[in-house]
Amino acid sequence: MPPVEAGRPSVTPAAAARRVNRRGQATRDAMLDAAISSLASGDPASVSGNRIAKDIGATWGVIKYQFDDIDGLWAAVLHRTAEQRGDLPVSVKPEAPLGERVEAIIELMYEGLTAPESRAIETLRAALPRDPDELRRLFPKTAAEFASWGPSWTESCQRAFADLDVDPERVREVAAFLPGAMRGLVSEKQLGSFQDQVLARRGLARAIVALLAPARFG
Repeated sequence: MPPVEAGRPSVTPAAAARRVNRRGQATRDAMLDAAISSLASGDPASVSGNRIAKDIGATWGVIKYQFDDIDGLWAAVLHRTAEQRGDLPVSVKPEAPLGERVEAIIELMYEGLTAPESRAIETLRAALPRDPDELRRLFPKTAAEFASWGPSWTESCQRAFADLDVDPERVREVAAFLPGAMRGLVSEKQLGSFQDQVLARRGLARAIVALLAPARFG
């Protein structure tokens, strides 16, 4: 066994493995971030394993080693965007009244839907099969990642209003329509709408508050 150099501790196999794992994770994360950047361009041609490999300066073999196949790559890209997005509604101030919480969520979503991660998701979604059964058949990992977002989003919305006297069923209704409504507003902005976007967001917030606010009688 070779002597250990004085003043330098030996590296255990476990520590060496952790270093390798950290480097591997860093490489994987860098690939995913580069893939998101490429998809965020909005170019339909970017939804290609070979195109992503070219854009990030790697070979398809390297990407396949990291993600197994194109389905694994897209699923990992989606998971990475979810990590970066975080638990959106719960980031709202817990002590805020109902109206402020709703307005804050809408503003956060409005800003977030213009971020590169959201543009990457839209580019990817536009290129994938529209039919859920076909998506599950051709891209099972990607479909599973998409499917996990619905329950997670609904649970986040429930937690955002958990301490208020609101009907959980109505919160689920809001969770169901809000992403689509916000994408519509963002799309209008990107297309150059003549509508007042601030007014539109305020009106949507007030409609949601009216839906969630406890009924008052007497």
